[in-house]
Parts: sequence; structure tokens; C-alpha cells
Amino acid sequence: MESQTETRPNPDARRTGETGPVVIRTEDLWKTYVMEAGEIHSVRGVTVTIHQGEYVAIMGPSGSGKTTLMNLLGCLDTPTRGRYWLGGQLVSEMDEDELAIVRNRRIGFVFQTFNLLPRATALHNVELPLVYNGTPAEERHERALEVLRQVNLGDRTDHWPAQLSGGQRQRVAIARALANRPTILLADEPTGNLDSTTGREIMDLFDHLHDQGNTILLVTHAEAIAQRSQRIIHLLDGTVDRVEPGRARPPDRPGGG
Repeated sequence: MESQTETRPNPDARRTGETGPVVIRTEDLWKTYVMEAGEIHSVRGVTVTIHQGEYVAIMGPSGSGKTTLMNLLGCLDTPTRGRYWLGGQLVSEMDEDELAIVRNRRIGFVFQTFNLLPRATALHNVELPLVYNGTPAEERHERALEVLRQVNLGDRTDHWPAQLSGGQRQRVAIARALANRPTILLADEPTGNLDSTTGREIMDLFDHLHDQGNTILLVTHAEAIAQRSQRIIHLLDGTVDRVEPGRARPPDRPGGG
């Protein structure tokens, strides 16, 4: 097993354009589902490398395997074959406890549907992953306040999800993903449930988080959103069709849901 390397956000690397250590590496990754009609290969032989501080988009049409690949990289699912290293550690050699720690502390997840608890305030929703890892009450309260301020919701901490707009709910979800100071931020169609104006605001926030040195991996079907990244991995029928540079910080900041 390769040695594990913990990485944290490095804003200097973002400003200079340098790439940091490898945080994600896959080799011939497959995900196959056995159905009555036969086998369905959702991910087929994907080999990718992502460095600390990168902003990478995974783009493809519906059915291209992009969400399946995201689930594999987020340790929410296991590959049928192939190898995946996270921070230098071979994921297949991790036990269930180690995988739970990865999902709670090393990877921050942002989903299209927000996944907030309706009967918990914005603050309590953000505190939840800190509760799971045993962070003391005072520390988790302060850290939750910190990340809510980071996403410009410092004045909405006591609001319920129903009292927030769609964009504000997604900001709470992003704050929750940041609460444990993860190595990687994984976002699956984060603007999919938002109007175009709110979608641009959320993508501006991802730009800001990248400026702060965060490693971001974003799944989208939208060209305008993918182009805001540094690098675009195009998937087609479960395979890497091509890789191209994005615009990273486009002057007119196109966005949308």
C-alpha cells in the first residue's frame, strides 16, 4: 500500500497555477451492473489523475457514467475492477471504518437536491457532520458559524430550510461540505435545481472556494459550467472521451442550472 498523504487547501498554488500532490488517481476503473438482460458497464476503464488545488469538471450527457464515477471517487460505491488511490492510499484496502472516516472528514459532498434536514436550522445542518466525528460542542458551533459566514450566510444561521431560497439552501449544503475542512470537494450538478441567476451565484462561490486553495471536482452536463473549471474530463458511454482545458475564471462568468 502506498503511503497516505494528507493535503489541505493551498491558496498560493491556485494563484501561481502550480499543481500540488496527487489527491485522486484511478487506473482502469470499471463499474458493472448485472441485469436480467445482461451486463451494463456504467464506467469503463477510466484512468484519471487529479492534483491538490485543481478545479476539474466531469462532463457528459445523461447516461455517460459521470454520477457513477463521482460515487466511486467519493467512496459511496465500490468499483467492479480497477484501482483507486485517494491521497496515496489504495481505497480497496480500506475497511468500513476507514471508508466512513474518508466520507466524513476527507471528502465534502454537495448534491443537486441539497439534502438538508427540514427541522434543523442552517447552523444545525452544518454542525451535523461535526457531531458524527465527535467534535466538541463549542468547537463545532464556532466552525459551523465560520463556514456559514464563508458562504455569506452569517445572518441566516437560525433559519429553517423552508425559510431559505434555493440558492441559500445550496449555500448551506456547501457550508456543511466544508465544515470538516475536507481534502476534496465533490459537487454533483450543484446548480441543477436553481434558476440561471442563482446558478451563476453558486458557481461564483465555487470560484471563490477554488481561489482559497480548495480542490474541487464537479459533475455537470452544462458546457458553460464546465468551462469555469481548469480542466474538463468528457465522459461518453462510461469512458473518458477526451480531456480539455477549461477557462478557470471566465471574465463574463457564465453559469446556470
